[in-house]
Amino acid sequence: MIKYLLGAILALAIIGNAFKIESNETSWQLIILKKEALYSVTNGAKRIYNMLSFSSSELAGTAAIILEED
Repeated sequence: MIKYLLGAILALAIIGNAFKIESNETSWQLIILKKEALYSVTNGAKRIYNMLSFSSSELAGTAAIILEED
């Protein structure tokens, strides 16, 4: 479960361009932009939560059961 959570956080950070790669002739550097990582993960989590809560409430409203008596 923790692997999935960390994978989701990493995916949101990558999508939000929180990583920057710089290189020179002798080495590579992976730079993590903390503020952008926090913003992209927070924003992505809020969007996913809103999307899931909206779709469940939307389904609840459309799934009404109507009983008719003859």
